Amino acid sequence: RCYLSDEEFEALFLRLDEDSSGTIGEGEFLRWYVLSTERIMSKAKETFETLDTNKSGTIDRDEFKVFLHDLDPQVTDDQITSVIGEMWQSGDKKEITYAEFSDWYTTSFILQHQQNEATEASEGIFASLRPPKGESLLHYIKYFILLPLVLSLAFTVPDVRRPGMGKYCYLGFSLAIVWIGVYSYFMVEWAEVIGATVGIPPLIMGLTFLAAGTSVPDMLSSVIVARRGEGDMAVSSSIGSNIFDILVGLPLPWILYTAYPGKPDTYAVGSEGVGLSLCILAIMIFLVVLTIHFSGWKLTKTAGIMMFVFYGLFLVQAIYRELPFQICA
Repeated sequence: RCYLSDEEFEALFLRLDEDSSGTIGEGEFLRWYVLSTERIMSKAKETFETLDTNKSGTIDRDEFKVFLHDLDPQVTDDQITSVIGEMWQSGDKKEITYAEFSDWYTTSFILQHQQNEATEASEGIFASLRPPKGESLLHYIKYFILLPLVLSLAFTVPDVRRPGMGKYCYLGFSLAIVWIGVYSYFMVEWAEVIGATVGIPPLIMGLTFLAAGTSVPDMLSSVIVARRGEGDMAVSSSIGSNIFDILVGLPLPWILYTAYPGKPDTYAVGSEGVGLSLCILAIMIFLVVLTIHFSGWKLTKTAGIMMFVFYGLFLVQAIYRELPFQICA
């Protein structure tokens, strides 16, 4: 049943029909829905109930602090005090009621953050296909470099953030793994060609360019959890990913290769200098542990600089052992 008059319905339809096409597209409806007053107030109630962890009907400073730290781990106590002061209207200054919260929420940065998330989820990955507008040359270069990757993912991997697409999460995960394998294959092949062209041995390419490229996701995930105050998780993630690479990433291809009918039971790999490499690896691990020990088992700036120094020394000895380089004719 519709409670709008014909005039109200016509005005609402014209407001939603942004391109005056006579029809309301999905994007037009979602943009209106995200910014609608009814949804905002519903989201305010939902957010308030999330903050009110003890179900007291009010939120206190500690409950609000936990929520803000999830949005921005670097928020300060002074900023929290300022926000609570903006919400408070009457009564106990240590307790914020739903009425006070909802009045503040309609113009808050929390609402803006949630609306941005909803807009991104509604537009999906196809929003990344649009070229940047009014941006610098660097943004356009980045857009064209990433366009082949975005196109391959946009048209093959379902965007499970969109409404009704959550049921395809397992398919999306599987297809993402397949595409990672495809990208990795071309990355290794092209890195080998570039190395051969400029005279850099495959070992050096693997220790530098390939190692750095494959470690960027680990670095980003560690930065994210570290900013949230989970330093232990950041360190264990870096260590665990390397253990997984060695104990699963290396033997799994060998098992699949040797298990294939008609293939030999063994696969020969170059083993020159493996013993020395293992010794150097053990020394590097010892130096890292020693550095953290002298830093009081804390990840300090000095410890970070020392790890960069160790990595530089590792690269120097690896390059020295491969000299002289041979450039393809």
